[in-house]
Amino acid sequence: MSVKHSLLAVLAGGDRYGYQLRAEFEERTGATWPLNIGQVYTTLNRLERDGLVEPAGQDAANHVFYRITVAGRAELFAWFARPVTRAERPRDELAVKLALAVTVAGVDVAAIVHGQRKHALAALQDYTRVKARLDAGELAAALVLESMIFQCEAEIRWLDHVQARVLRHAQQGRATGPADQTGTGAGRGDSAPANATKEGKTT
Repeated sequence: MSVKHSLLAVLAGGDRYGYQLRAEFEERTGATWPLNIGQVYTTLNRLERDGLVEPAGQDAANHVFYRITVAGRAELFAWFARPVTRAERPRDELAVKLALAVTVAGVDVAAIVHGQRKHALAALQDYTRVKARLDAGELAAALVLESMIFQCEAEIRWLDHVQARVLRHAQQGRATGPADQTGTGAGRGDSAPANATKEGKTT
């Protein structure tokens, strides 16, 4: 997530001070990515240094307001115009963890998949509950929550695939790595695909 561009997007709607920026950002995104106020002010300092925002006076409570500059608005719309590349996204830690798990002796891959699926299902239920509480006009927050719901659903489907893939590997008598040599890897997941499908249908 680009805090820099997020703050510019909020400032495009009018002058704000730090706490207002944080509150409005969280309101627009359904409070799914809380911002640290220190991070907000650090980013504002950098934006001002780079000429993308400028001070816009103070109120009676000494809140310092900021306004987006012409350069800042150009930077914001250039950001909107650029696709988010795969390289800009953080590494998929879950994929890396499972890739390594099947190569390490003594690792229970089925247990990792099961635990991750439980977590994804719980997150899916939480996001769905929060979305149900939104007002019809809260489009921005709804879009963010729907994105997270789709990610959870995709993760659950992928975990089902992983479970089946590891099991098929074991049934074909192939070694996926040192974990198979202990009998604690794919072998323990023999009954898990059926459970996984059942859990998935509850959503």
